[in-house]
Order: sequence, then structure tokens, then C-alpha cells
Amino acid sequence: MASTISNARVVRAPRGSQLSCKGWLQEAALRMLMNNLDPDVAELPEQLIVYGGSGRAARSWEDFDRIVAALRRLENDETLLVQSGRAVGVLKTHPDAPRVLISNSMLVPKWATWDEFRRLEAMGLTMYGQMTAGSWIYIGSQGILQGTYETFAALARKHFGEGTEGRRDEGTERHRDGGTEGHRDGGTEERDARDLSGAPSLRGRLVVTGGLGGMGGAQPLAATFNQGVCLVAEVDPARIEKRLATRYLDRMSDSLDEAIDAALRARRAGEAVSIGVVANAADLLAELIRRDITPDVLTDQTSAHDPLNGYVPNGILGSAGVYLGDTRGAMKPHSHGGEPWSARRYQALLRLRREEPDTYVRESYRTMNEHVRHMLELRRRGAITFDYGNNLRAHAVEAHERYSGGPDSVRPYGVQPVDAFQIPGFVPEYIRPLFCEGSGPFRWAALSGDPADIAATDQAVLEAFPDEGALCRWIRLAGEKVAFQGLPCRICWLKYGQRAKMGLVFNRLVREGKVRAPIVIGRDHLDCGSVASPNRETEGMKDGSDAIADWPMLNAMANTACGATWVSIHHGGGVGIGYALHAGMVVVCDGTPAADARLQRVLTADPATGVIRHADAGYEEALRVARERGVDLGR
Repeated sequence: MASTISNARVVRAPRGSQLSCKGWLQEAALRMLMNNLDPDVAELPEQLIVYGGSGRAARSWEDFDRIVAALRRLENDETLLVQSGRAVGVLKTHPDAPRVLISNSMLVPKWATWDEFRRLEAMGLTMYGQMTAGSWIYIGSQGILQGTYETFAALARKHFGEGTEGRRDEGTERHRDGGTEGHRDGGTEERDARDLSGAPSLRGRLVVTGGLGGMGGAQPLAATFNQGVCLVAEVDPARIEKRLATRYLDRMSDSLDEAIDAALRARRAGEAVSIGVVANAADLLAELIRRDITPDVLTDQTSAHDPLNGYVPNGILGSAGVYLGDTRGAMKPHSHGGEPWSARRYQALLRLRREEPDTYVRESYRTMNEHVRHMLELRRRGAITFDYGNNLRAHAVEAHERYSGGPDSVRPYGVQPVDAFQIPGFVPEYIRPLFCEGSGPFRWAALSGDPADIAATDQAVLEAFPDEGALCRWIRLAGEKVAFQGLPCRICWLKYGQRAKMGLVFNRLVREGKVRAPIVIGRDHLDCGSVASPNRETEGMKDGSDAIADWPMLNAMANTACGATWVSIHHGGGVGIGYALHAGMVVVCDGTPAADARLQRVLTADPATGVIRHADAGYEEALRVARERGVDLGR
């Protein structure tokens, strides 16, 4: 396999209105591929890793060059085929066909395991495309920001709105800042936890979580947008510094005690503040339990989907019957009486990842098992706890299943059976009603590179949907607070019908010269009709169809038939190999009448598959939307 680092260089997307390809559709794909690898966007651009531990934009730098060359010679009636980050062929098609078709990480189901994937990856035969990394539509942490904002807002309405108790039924009252019932260290239950619009908010609430990578990095800003306090653990100080630089995070601390105390002071004061602490998430939760502190909200967005190249264990406890020696003795986790997290420990663990991957994976599973047991304990004490789709729960369960029957020499210390799925997933808990409406992430980027183009599109959204109060508040907040990474971009959640309307408006802006260059419209693969992921988007489906994977394939085929500019199908994004199949699409507004027709088709069909999928599962809201909006259910 050609080294992914060989021939590494700094890549930034071209700006302006001058073409380097034979048409704007090809140029859009080229610029968005390059934008994925912009140092301001990607997590490890020199390794072609965009986000999510090992989610790549291309298989190697040689493959990146091959894709770029193919896009630059691609005709307006041709389609480039990309197999797991490698250009493998160009087909004569027609002008309304996709310019690029992408398939990433696909494996025959029986072979769909991390071990087999890594074997094939080492042979140079595949790559992990995550969701938007390998489909060239990642836009930095903003890409997940509104979804996280919407999740926290839905949580506030459900648990902290009028007539709610503000806690889970199974929660206890005594574990608030070490206080007892009737004394809550500032009385946050009595505080008016509403935002300026009168909606329930997270004001006076503490959100605790882990992970400040490409996805997790959205959490602190989403929490403060909802008026809450966010305390987030991150093992890599460089990631915390990146979130500070892009204004997604307010403060950084190297001390658990200092960070926890600052978060508690902010909660008592009702301030909206986010604090990143250099620590392992499992150690942070253990310290909260030790100090008898229960957060109001608890979740996690570490890269738990990948036990080797994503998640970082909190140290080394070792296996039964194995002597660790002096070197590893210093690696004892803080939650087990060892030293606090440090740069030395982090670098030693990264070295272990490279040199002894089996040991590293064992310790990742052990830590995930511990991590979830701490989450369950805090949930028992009253924290509103939910899974944010990183497969932490499944790997905590697998830790016991994977090692409990093995010989003593490989059994990790401390791994216990755990009922991880007591913790509900965020989609069934907060997002599924939106999916039933065909609502989901609608993102766009200005190929000109001019922030004024995004300002023009923001204004167009406000004018198109003046009665959508929450949407308009989001657009204004994003315009004021969200820093661009790479090409200027924006995201908002739009429903069935709204997406097509907005696409036509954007195309008109291009046609009338109100923006300097075409606009690219895409979305996360986390959408209403484009994913089969039983531990995330399709968890707990009403008809039991969680694992039915026809839907993302139908979504990809529908978008291809409708003329999306590029279409992708992926395996394992978000939750890891073996756990999900999903599809993405991108469509370009180049100002032409042909683009009007494509936009109308694609941006109608794409969310329609979500309404159809949920109607087929028996959700009344989806059936109602289908009736009222004319979505033909084929009945």
C-alpha cells in the first residue's frame, strides 16, 4: 500500500470564479475534495484524515492526485467512479447523470468486521470514509452543530419545560454539587431556565460530555447556544486549542478539579460557558462520582466507533496474570489511583497504538466498559443521559463478550457485564419526530470563498421562511457566532418541501449574480432516509426495522436517477465497521435552467425517502406529512 503520508502537502480549495475543470459540476467536486483536506478543516490533513479517527478523503496522496487529474479532464457527459478513495474508471453517461459516483468501505456482511477491514486496508484495497470525509462534503464542526443544537433544545423542552420535573424519574435528588434535597448549591431547579424567546433552555444546567474532534467539537457551542454550561473532556490538547481558535469553546483547563469547580460556578450563576479539560472522559466521570457531583445532562462524542484509531484508553491496567513492569506501571489510569492525564501518557498510548495494537484495543474496550458503567451510575443518580451515536454502548457490551471467555493472559482487568442500552439513543429520544417530517441537515458552501456569499444566502433563508422562528434564530446565531473553516459554509435543518424551495432560491442568486460563484448543497449522511444504523439513526424503529438496509441504497439510487452532482454509499460511518450503511448526495447550483430541474428533483426526492421510510414503519406523523404534502406511498 502506498503511504498515505508520502507526498503530503498543504491543500486548500481554489477560490473565485475561474474554472480549473471543464464545468462547474466537476469544479465543485474538486474544490470540496480539497476543502476536506484544508488544514483549517481536517483533523490530520497530512494523513488525509478529515475527522472521526481515520475518516479519509482519499486512500493515499497518489490516489488524491489521481482523483484530481480525473476531475480536471472529466467531460460534461462523463461520470467518474471512485472506489474507497481511488479513481477507478470514467464512464460515458449524460449531462444530467452524476459527475461522480463514490462507494466507500463496503464489505460483504460476513466479512464486515474491523479486523477484516484493517487487513484489507493494510493491503491498500480500501479506506474508511466515515460519512462526509470520503464523500467530500465535510464543512468542519459546523456540519454537526445545528443537529447538536436541535438535540439539546429538544432535551430542554422535554425535561426542563413547563410541567416537567427537570430530572429522570429514576434520578435521585441528593447528588447535586454534593448537596442534599432542598439545598442545590444555587437552586438551579428553581431558576427560570428559559431563553429570551420564552422557550425552555439549558440555563443553569451542566452538560458533561467527552470528545472535541470534528464531530464532538460542536458540543460546547451547541450547549452555550442553548444557554447551558458545558464541561467536555478531551485527551488531545491540540484539539481543545483548535476549538478555542474557531470559537466553539470558551476556556481550557489542565486540571480536573479546576475545570469542575469553574463549571459549577457557572451553573450557579446561570452563565452560558464552555470549558474543555485535558483529560480522559472516563476519568472525568469517575471524578464526578467521587466528588458526589451529578451533571444535569450527560452524553459522549469520543471516537468510540473505532477502538484502535479513534478511542483513546485512560491508561493500561493490563490483563490477568500479566506483569506490566515499571514502564507501564506509570500508565495506571487516574480513575484507578494513577497519576492525572498528561501529555506523556497520551504520547505513550499513541506509541502503544502503533507498536502493540492488540494491547491497545484491549485497553480501549476496557476503558469503554468503565466509561459506560460511570455513565449508568450518573444516570442512576439523576443525570439525563443519552448516547450520541458513537457506538460506545455496543463496544462496552462487546468488551465483556469479547474477552470474558478468553484465557487469563488476554482478559482485561475490571471488565464487567453492563446493560449499556439502558442509555437511550439521541435519535429515538429527541430527533425522530423531525425525521418523520422529512427534516434533516441541509448544508451549503460558497465555491467563491467569499463570506459575503454566505451572508446573501443567510438573508435568503430568512426571507424564504420568516414564520419559522427557530430556524431564523439559528441562522442569526450562526451568522454572529460561527467561524468558517475552509470555504465559507452554512447548515440548517429543513423539512420536505423546504429543501427544494431553498435550492431554487440559491440557484436564482447565482443566475442573477448576487453571489460570486456557484453554491454547493449537500448534507450529512445522518438524515431522515439515508441511513440504516441500528445503534443510531434507526435505533428502536416502531416496526422493528432497525437493521433493514434497503433504505440507504434506495436513497442513493433515487438521487442518482434525479441527477445529483455526486452520490456516495458508505459503510460504517459514525458507529464503525459492521454497524451501519448510509448514503450521501451533493447537488450544485450553477445558475442554469438545467440546474433548476436537477435541484427540484433531487431536493424533493432525497427527503421524500425519509418520509416514505418512516411512513412505512408506521409513524403517524410521517403518514400525515405524506398525505398533506403529496408524497406518493405507492399504495
